[in-house]
Amino acid sequence: MHPFRKAVESDDLDAVAALMADDVVFTSPVAFKPYAGKAITVAILRAVTQVFGDFTYVREMASPDGRDHALVFTATVAGKQLQGCDFLHVDENGKIDDLTVMVRPLSAAQALGEAMNARFEEIAREAAAAR
Repeated sequence: MHPFRKAVESDDLDAVAALMADDVVFTSPVAFKPYAGKAITVAILRAVTQVFGDFTYVREMASPDGRDHALVFTATVAGKQLQGCDFLHVDENGKIDDLTVMVRPLSAAQALGEAMNARFEEIAREAAAAR
């Protein structure tokens, strides 16, 4: 089990943060531009844990060299069931330097976008305070 999965399943955001490279790039399923940096990535992930219900990882895959991982999950958001995948890449120090999340179906992605947009000022404040 990848340490990121273990930390997320344990709801241990401090452990999630410790796994992130300072220059991690987070690509959201509901935002056009990626977010760069540990502070904003962790703040977004913290908000996601509040938005998702019934979050469960159902499958984990890794590249032979162990630097790329795909973690398939299910969850609900605003009463809509979704399926998603966290794609992780780790740098030479074992820190996550790239995190891309994809979700489906479109109606659930839209509900996720609305829920996250409603929290974005709070997310931005948290990220600024953590820098």
